[in-house]
Amino acid sequence: MQGARPVGDLTPELLRSPVWHDRQVQAAGIPLYDVPLVSVGGGLGSFTLVDVLRVQGADAGSIRVLSSRDAPWQSWEYLTRVSQLPAGERIRSDAGARPDNIWGFPSYALTEARQDKSLKLLWQVLTEPILTDFFSPRAATVFETVRREADRISYWQMLSKGQVRMVRRRMGGGYFTVLTPPPGTSATKRVVLRSQYVHLAVGYPGLKFLPDLQQFRETHNDYHRVVNAYEPHEHVYETLKSRPGVVVVRGAGIVASRVLQRLMDDREKFGLQTQIVHMFRTFVTGSHGAGMWMRRKGGDGWAYQAFTLPKSAFGGQLKAQFRRAGPERRAELSKAVGGTTTPRLRRWQEQMRRGRAGGWYHPFQAVVDRVEPTPDGRLVSLTRSDDGRLGRYTSDFIIDCTGLEADMPEHRVLADLLEYGGARRNGAGRLAVGEHFEVLGAESEGGVLYASGAAAAGNHFPAVDSFLGMQTAALDIAADLARRGFCARLGPVRSTRQWLRWMRGRPV
Repeated sequence: MQGARPVGDLTPELLRSPVWHDRQVQAAGIPLYDVPLVSVGGGLGSFTLVDVLRVQGADAGSIRVLSSRDAPWQSWEYLTRVSQLPAGERIRSDAGARPDNIWGFPSYALTEARQDKSLKLLWQVLTEPILTDFFSPRAATVFETVRREADRISYWQMLSKGQVRMVRRRMGGGYFTVLTPPPGTSATKRVVLRSQYVHLAVGYPGLKFLPDLQQFRETHNDYHRVVNAYEPHEHVYETLKSRPGVVVVRGAGIVASRVLQRLMDDREKFGLQTQIVHMFRTFVTGSHGAGMWMRRKGGDGWAYQAFTLPKSAFGGQLKAQFRRAGPERRAELSKAVGGTTTPRLRRWQEQMRRGRAGGWYHPFQAVVDRVEPTPDGRLVSLTRSDDGRLGRYTSDFIIDCTGLEADMPEHRVLADLLEYGGARRNGAGRLAVGEHFEVLGAESEGGVLYASGAAAAGNHFPAVDSFLGMQTAALDIAADLARRGFCARLGPVRSTRQWLRWMRGRPV
């Protein structure tokens, strides 16, 4: 009959029910598969938890990773590449923060020193940050080491491709995770995995555009001249190689610094005449912070910090403060230590100094009211500064470097979890989680839903959206799962034995 719902799809009854019974799924004709633990996302957050669980003795058959990605590094590799961090460049991460190695030893610095047959990187680690810049690994090193560990832990055996539609609680305990398989791979539109435990590591929902730039793109259907740094925009650099041009860069974080360095590198390498107009919403002129013990360096518009958060947030006093603090105090701490920052790298600083002296790099504070097209096919940014002065800046391109969209309703699975799954927001607008990263309110009669990565920010651990943060969350989740009997505890004997196996490249 025309308009009839195909067999194996979600029914109106399922869509409006917060808790499902087994027979409801069966009546819809959706194939049902049992697995103890499901991880949704398939990025580095999923990989890190799976790696820890395998080290702690979990069988590969007891875990299923659901992802639209072919490899755990795929999405991250794409974002770093388009934001001007190709595989050979160095990322913003510590030497010991290794997604493939929960022990952090040997560090990335030791690995790269052995590969390069050079002691230079070891000297850098020993003298950072006094005599040298902080060491950070090449993106390619991360990709290769994660690939090697994925092979070692049989990650590919646990991976199921598809798009996760929702996670719903199950009558009697546990969860149903609804997966839409790739076209042609299943006889039905959906399949359902029934599990006792679910882990969410879904990353950011998507790109975040400044309102005036979003309005311009939608009004004028112009996605060529106004671009986001996290989307492909190589045409900007190629056009500037063919003729002189003016680029407006907006943002003050690590991505803005990388885009600037690419523009400056091309200018030097190819003898270009590119003019760079850099607009800061907040222009930092020097050291700043809430008190003498919580200050960081700044200048020339930038707030400088080697990593996303101070090192004490990963395993020191700041981490302990967050764990003890209540919601209001955590919000205060987050505001004090968070914000947009970038590392202060010597080479890049010299490039900016030459640009200011040469009159081709123009940094200043401004708020953009709107962007308009010009009759000759260019762009005009109409601005106002803190003192009320109005500005008008004409450019060929605008590159938005303000970040990724982190609002949960923009993500289908998270939005459904808030509406039907019992989950609630914390003070930062993300998922409220407990000390083991269990999603509060989403419990299901002995079943537990965990979350890590960006969706779990703003809780007891401030650095959750980082390599080391994902490992910390994975270890806490695995410890809770060990207490529940899912895997073995990671004691000193097992840890030592597993590290020796890792060093030899032997399967878990």
